[in-house]
Amino acid sequence: MDKIAVVILNWNGCEMLRSFLPSVIRCSATDDAVVYVADNGSTDNSVETLRREFPSVRLILLEDNHGFADGYNLALQQVSAEYVVLLNSDVEVTEHWLQPLTAYMDAHPKVAACQPKIRSWHRKEQFEYAGAAGGFIDRYGYPFCRGRIMGVVEEDRGQYDISIPVFWATGAALFIRLKDYQEAGGLDGRFFAHMEEIDLCWRLRSRGRMLVCVPQSVVYHVGGATLKKENPQKTFLNFRNNLVMLYKNLPQEELVSVMRVRAMLDYVAALSFCLKGQFPNAWAVIRARRAFRSLRTSFAAAREENLKKTCLPIIPERTKNSILAQFYLHGKKLFSQL
Repeated sequence: MDKIAVVILNWNGCEMLRSFLPSVIRCSATDDAVVYVADNGSTDNSVETLRREFPSVRLILLEDNHGFADGYNLALQQVSAEYVVLLNSDVEVTEHWLQPLTAYMDAHPKVAACQPKIRSWHRKEQFEYAGAAGGFIDRYGYPFCRGRIMGVVEEDRGQYDISIPVFWATGAALFIRLKDYQEAGGLDGRFFAHMEEIDLCWRLRSRGRMLVCVPQSVVYHVGGATLKKENPQKTFLNFRNNLVMLYKNLPQEELVSVMRVRAMLDYVAALSFCLKGQFPNAWAVIRARRAFRSLRTSFAAAREENLKKTCLPIIPERTKNSILAQFYLHGKKLFSQL
């Protein structure tokens, strides 16, 4: 069994692989790691390029595009390692990036997963939107990061260079014990893409396992490489999957009240899109709510299992208030102000 398996999921990302895979191979070679690329049924020349230009990489071939969640679930069935890293294909890693992560996990057996500090590849002095220095979530399911609240992304000045427990670790560079991944059931394939890593982290945390950001490891993430931020399909998946995640994991005593408030907030979001002239995104929010209503019963068994296995109903890293209220009403734009 290998110590570390770095697994990159690829779908029609030949140019991304050419740009970023060399840094992963070079910077991971001395850290007892094996690099895999799991190809999610690409129709470009990704597989041929991997075989020709990157012969040291272990190739896992999946026949169809199973999405982020099931793509990784299927790929990790073919991996044997103590730790696996779910690494996006648009991530540039740095020298010895795995060492701080491995050392922390080796020393803290109660920690199921961790993440490095994620900076933006486009603006390398700034944190990256969807990971930064570790993720949190508010009472109503809105995720935010140490280094990014709503659309405000901070410059990295070392202000978050202490390792701390977080609610979720980003799927862009998720360093996780394979045993914990498997015992928690892996990523929920029904999500297809977006929010699935937060759902997994919620399950792990509610079962007493911990998540941490280890900022001594630094990587750079392009972000939005598959679906742009304003893409209506991304809006749809984010809203639908967020509602599903809440339904699957909320304590019973919070379910009705939280979902009522979320309904109101979602319709406010749809109205906001309309006022900005972004009508496809507004319609995506409405479609997401309709899709959630039709899917809800199919997730009842997963909710029952999660509640049965919960041993930590009150999770400290899930804030009791609304991040929207903190941001828009109280003017708290930085994580350090919360």
